[in-house]
Amino acid sequence: MKIILFDIDGTLVNAGGAGARALNHAVEAMTGHPEACQSFQLQGATDKANFENAFRAGAGRKPSKKELAELTRRYVARLPAEVLASVKARKYMKVKGVEKFLGKLSGRRNVMVGLGTGNLKEGAFIKLEPSGLLKHFAFGGYGCDSHHRSLVLEKAVERASKIAGTEIKKGEVYVIGDTHRDVEAAKEAGYHSGAVLDGFGDEREIMRSNPELIARNFSDMSPWFIWLGLEKDPKGVRRGTYICPDSPIEHAHYGRTGADLKDIDDRMKQLRNAKRKVTGR
Repeated sequence: MKIILFDIDGTLVNAGGAGARALNHAVEAMTGHPEACQSFQLQGATDKANFENAFRAGAGRKPSKKELAELTRRYVARLPAEVLASVKARKYMKVKGVEKFLGKLSGRRNVMVGLGTGNLKEGAFIKLEPSGLLKHFAFGGYGCDSHHRSLVLEKAVERASKIAGTEIKKGEVYVIGDTHRDVEAAKEAGYHSGAVLDGFGDEREIMRSNPELIARNFSDMSPWFIWLGLEKDPKGVRRGTYICPDSPIEHAHYGRTGADLKDIDDRMKQLRNAKRKVTGR
C-alpha cells in the first residue's frame, strides 16, 4: 500500500491569494491592521502558526486562546467569499496536470491519496471546492492538528492506517508539496518527498532541501509514477534521487544548491532530534 499526501496551495490549486485576504480581513476586524500578512511568510507554514503570526503583526502581542478562536472563526467565515472572488477574477486555477494525475492515482487499488496540508480542515475543503478535486481525498492531516508540518503528515498517515486496517511503513509514504518546508517536513517524518516548481516555493530553496523528485508540474506524469514505484524506470536503473542519481550529476547538484546530500541528511537528523526533545516523539 502506498500513501500519497498532497499539499494544497501551489501543489493542487492556486486560490489567487484568497487565504491571505481572508486572514488580513479577520486581523483588521480585530486589531485595525489592514495588511498583517505582509509581515511574514505564509507559504509552507500551518494555519495555526500563520494565525498567531498575523495577530501578533496586528496587535503587537501573542493572541489569547479566546482571541485565536475568534480570529479562526472570522477567517473561516470570510474565506468562501474570497475564494469566490478569485474564481470570478479568473485567478483561481488548478496546477497543470493535477486533475488527470489524481484520476490515475485514485483508480489504483494499492494507492491511498490524502491531504498533508497546513490549512485548517474546513479551510482546506473551502479552497478545494471549486476545483472538483476534493472527491479524490478520503483522509488527511491538517493545520488544526499541529503547528509542526511533520506532525501534520504523521497524523494523515495515522488516519490512513485506520482506514486501511493495517500499519503503514514510513517507506510507503510519499509527500508532494511546493516549498522547501514541505520537503523538510517529509524528511523529518521519514517519508519520501517530491516537489513541484509551479507553486509558491522558492526554486533555490527547494533545490537546497533536496527532494527525491523535482518537476515543474504534473503535465508529464511519467517521472511521478516512476518515483512512486508504480511504473518501471525505462533506463532500468534504481536511483537514490530520480533527477539527481548517485553519479557525477551530484556534483552539478552541489553547484546549483551549495549543499551535498550528506549535509542535508545531517541537518534532517538534527531537526528530528530537536522535535523529539519538544514533543517526546
